[in-house]
Amino acid sequence: MSARNENAPDSRERACMLCGRVDVDVNVCGHTYERGGLCAHLCCMFFASELYRLGLVTEGMEGILIDDVWRAIWQASEKQCFVCGERGATITCTVRGCERCFHLPCASEGECVTQYCGQYRSFCSEHRPQQAAQAAPEQGTTCIICMEPVGDSTSYHTMVCPTCNHAWFHRRCIQGHAMCAGILCFQCPICRDKIPFCLEMYRMGIRIPVRPPTWEDNDAFASQRERHQRCDASECLYPRGREQAEVHGPWQLLLCRSCAAEGTHRRCSNLTNRAGTWECASCAGVNNGKTHRPHAAGLQGLRAALPESL
Repeated sequence: MSARNENAPDSRERACMLCGRVDVDVNVCGHTYERGGLCAHLCCMFFASELYRLGLVTEGMEGILIDDVWRAIWQASEKQCFVCGERGATITCTVRGCERCFHLPCASEGECVTQYCGQYRSFCSEHRPQQAAQAAPEQGTTCIICMEPVGDSTSYHTMVCPTCNHAWFHRRCIQGHAMCAGILCFQCPICRDKIPFCLEMYRMGIRIPVRPPTWEDNDAFASQRERHQRCDASECLYPRGREQAEVHGPWQLLLCRSCAAEGTHRRCSNLTNRAGTWECASCAGVNNGKTHRPHAAGLQGLRAALPESL
């Protein structure tokens, strides 16, 4: 095992016994698992030579035998990583006859490709898959995600959507996007192509987790699901205040039928008890409290928003 184990940034945190590191990109190596005296990154186990078991790969150590992990560690003890030069390289290039080995955290620096699906194949920089796109980005083209310049052609670090050939991005940027979007929402940022795009990204070594997008996990849009509950009339007449309303009658709260972002009590906007809809000033283009007139007020608001040149 690599001597890097002794130089872990935090002595309280054990280093992965397959790559010898603690401080790694979790998007590349996955989370750390400990069992039976072993400590290893999930993806380091998946890519370690002779460790993959078809049909048994799961999000955890299930399906991976502890004896197999120990065997992989022992076999790698004499294998030298062609990227960093240290021993303990557990990943070998898939191409027959190629004996190049590397650690998973060294893959990016060595421009290696590891495919996070299927048989979890790995390729060294010489044998890694290439994108078939012939078109080169126009001068000044920027990454669609970070808006920084991309290379002048496809390469390990510069990639392109195989469907539209217009969305150019850095490998690190599309990897970050994939980890956020998950398989359900991962698609080309421009043309929205999904299946061919995902297959190409898988082939090129982008890890796409099989889970919902992270913005659903942390409930980032919870506030948008809350119903507006306030009277926004210029003068609220309800004795109990803007934040209160009744189920029926003059003090029932009506929300703007266009944006639902503003509300009013019927009486506060001079609406009859039979009025079932209302539109705010921003959407109707008229003063707050007036009912919606689609052909007059709406058209005037549209004309006011258009540039004079049209």
